[in-house]
Amino acid sequence: MTHHFYAYLSRMKYIMRWGLMRNSVPENDMEHAMQCAMIAHAIALIGNARYGKQYNAEHIMVLALYHDASEVITGDLPTPIKHNNESMRDEYHKIEEMAVQRLLGMLPEDLRDHYEPLVAPDKNAPSWRIVKAADRICAYVKCLEEAKVGNREFAEAQSGIQSTIHAIDLPEVKDFMAEFVPGFAMTLDQISR
Repeated sequence: MTHHFYAYLSRMKYIMRWGLMRNSVPENDMEHAMQCAMIAHAIALIGNARYGKQYNAEHIMVLALYHDASEVITGDLPTPIKHNNESMRDEYHKIEEMAVQRLLGMLPEDLRDHYEPLVAPDKNAPSWRIVKAADRICAYVKCLEEAKVGNREFAEAQSGIQSTIHAIDLPEVKDFMAEFVPGFAMTLDQISR
């Protein structure tokens, strides 16, 4: 029997993000997933090394890699639409759950239990908090990169996203923001010095 899980996920490169915004540099879900995985991994390592946390950094990295997997079926619904009101948000979550179940159905039965925690994670787990923080940081980085090339379209989004990141009460997130994020606003010559 042929299984299409990986063929479907490889199509994440066709799911464009920031659909309602004018992008200077387009970004797709596959690129975003890798960036989110790297940032989530780094945040987990900072938490372990500096704050005595016991994160499984590699699990968090994989969790971040799959955090938007359902969008290969649903597409990337823009945040202003997805979170427009409670009813819209609830309906989107139902659609998302159907997409997750469809993806899991594309796997051989003996692998489904291994992937379910990745594509349908426990959203109350500390590991998910790290992934969501990394996801917000990725959005903030996108705003910085757009501003760097003179695109003002993301200015309000940048301010709002920065506020949500500052509200995250994890010192490892604050450290990542202070130590690594400023470089994203710099040119190649500046970061190469």
